[in-house]
Amino acid sequence: MIRFENVTKRFDEISALENVNLKVSEGEILTIIGPNGSGKTTILRIMAGIDMPTIGEVYFKNKRVDKDNLREVRKNITLVFQRTALFNTTVQKNVAYGLRLRGYPKREIEERVKEALKMVKLQDFEKRWVKNLSGGEQQRVSLARALVLNTDVLLLDEPTANLDPKNVSIIEETISWVSRERKTTVVMATHNMFQAEILTDRAALLIGGRIAQIGAPQQILRVPSEHLASFARLENVFSGMSTIVEGGISRVQLEDDLTIEAAVKLEGRVTLFVQPEDIILSKKELISSARNVFEGEVMEVSDLGNKVRLRVNARKNFIVQITKRSFKEMQLNIGSRVFLTFKASSVSIM
Repeated sequence: MIRFENVTKRFDEISALENVNLKVSEGEILTIIGPNGSGKTTILRIMAGIDMPTIGEVYFKNKRVDKDNLREVRKNITLVFQRTALFNTTVQKNVAYGLRLRGYPKREIEERVKEALKMVKLQDFEKRWVKNLSGGEQQRVSLARALVLNTDVLLLDEPTANLDPKNVSIIEETISWVSRERKTTVVMATHNMFQAEILTDRAALLIGGRIAQIGAPQQILRVPSEHLASFARLENVFSGMSTIVEGGISRVQLEDDLTIEAAVKLEGRVTLFVQPEDIILSKKELISSARNVFEGEVMEVSDLGNKVRLRVNARKNFIVQITKRSFKEMQLNIGSRVFLTFKASSVSIM
């Protein structure tokens, strides 16, 4: 659907992108993940035909993008900015704006606006003024304004940044639905690693204007690397002295007399990493083959919509992520005594 060939973008002496090669397949959800200032928004602006590369070529549906076909490209691609400027009028008029510009008849505009608002769960909001909506609701109006056009490609720049869990969940569900049901190609820029992993088919890690890695989200985001560690706030990262023991594993001695076993053979000082999702949380000690079992106390609880993230003090602070259903069934709260269990194969060495 979209192809970058050796794309470089400079603003005066500043290089925002450097020799980027990237392919976006029809119907896929591609996430571009990276820190602020890495060039994510610049890639989206070039894809949308708002900016042109300083060096290199961009192709849309295998046709090179230039001034002769730029208008057609812009009609088939919609970009939703992180902070979209909405008109100081009703929700209906905001969502209908693009359709009116394109000359759609009134009856069709009304039907498509209703459908788009239903997608983002804002039905019955048509007559409300956008200035009276919450930030999350305004972002959903911006998304509806893009969805109503039903373009081939939807570009999203940090679509859930600084939103509460309810609005995040609705926007994520909408993105999944549009990809699945409409077969819309979606490119999303974000620094949210968890979102990138659960939503997308492929992820591209952008560091300093260059593609550092690209592939399946699990391949990039679940394996700690120098590139990922350069901006991501990795959790459950500990350092210690590793000793090889029987069974092809290593025992890593941390401070506070805590020992973690890993399914690797390494001697000397190492840094290890455990995904929050790979830790099993229970009220009683589990009988299992897992090599790592620790008892601790819940110190902090964060509501993430349908998931809950907990900080557990088990001589070290561990971050654990479970479903909200499990959280309620175990009747957990701050101060609850719990057990943490994870396999040696769940421990990665950085």
